[in-house]
Amino acid sequence: MRLLIVGGTQFVGRHITEAALRNGHDVTLLHRGRTGADLFPEAAHVLADRDGDLSGLAGRRFDATIDVSAYRPEQVRRLAAALGEPGQYVFISSVSAYDQPPPGFAEDGPLYEPNDTDYGPLKVACERAAAEVFGPGTLIVRPTYVIGPHDHLVRFTWWVERIARGGEVLAPGRFEEPIQYIDARDMAAWILAMAEAGRPGVFHAAAPAWRPAKPFSFGDLLEAVRDAVGPPGTTLTWVDPQFLLERGLTGEELPLWPAPDPDAAVNAADPSAAFAAGLTPRPLADTIRDCLADGRANPREAPQRLGAGREAELLREWSGGSGSSGSGQR
Repeated sequence: MRLLIVGGTQFVGRHITEAALRNGHDVTLLHRGRTGADLFPEAAHVLADRDGDLSGLAGRRFDATIDVSAYRPEQVRRLAAALGEPGQYVFISSVSAYDQPPPGFAEDGPLYEPNDTDYGPLKVACERAAAEVFGPGTLIVRPTYVIGPHDHLVRFTWWVERIARGGEVLAPGRFEEPIQYIDARDMAAWILAMAEAGRPGVFHAAAPAWRPAKPFSFGDLLEAVRDAVGPPGTTLTWVDPQFLLERGLTGEELPLWPAPDPDAAVNAADPSAAFAAGLTPRPLADTIRDCLADGRANPREAPQRLGAGREAELLREWSGGSGSSGSGQR
């Protein structure tokens, strides 16, 4: 296949590119050249800002176009105008497109009304633009938190590296808060297989499978990290969310923490349609160990994350005062 990957050098796009090249496809990458310019010499590189001059795409024909980086609907429309023959269009959206969906929601759950400022509504606007300009053959993928090697956002990787240092770890909020994830490599392989088959539709990319009686939780996630890479004696101390919010803690300092996220309800999606279509998540422990190896081999700055001194200070304050409210070590 002749594939165009828009944003194919960073994290999710990088894994899609790797999978496409492994499968022997003819790959063209559209990117700005700011990250990964030296990656994938076997692919064709079109260096351009998608908000600028896209004439470098003129006359090129593709069997599929995989768009990882569209943030605004006009970017989708400009890409369509620049491509003579795009083939099937695959848009990587987000579960943030949903507006307070019920637990276990399917792909027909309630979506935001589009606006010009907020991430979720903008993704809805992009999806609608894609259907309008690329037609009914469009494939839309709505992932939850994407984790795995090469994560430049240093979200899940931060937790892996923190817990791997051991000791008493501040676990924010409540153990039972639902959360879901998907390894970028599993999503990439599945998206490529869907494009190879020309499969249209809308799908969640999330793991594990939805369990109404006992959803996978943030506590389950951190305990899995502790069990995979935590040194002996590593403990998780669960600290009440209100205690942390009153002290100015946010999802920047403590990534993936559901409490400060107004869209946390999207962490309870039903991925059964994607599973039936071939999405196969690998064991979480494998992802955890691979994230740790990648983080050590390729250190990334995350200055906004909770520092060791501040963590120790919060734990001392919690254990000396409010720590008797039922949260604690596990």
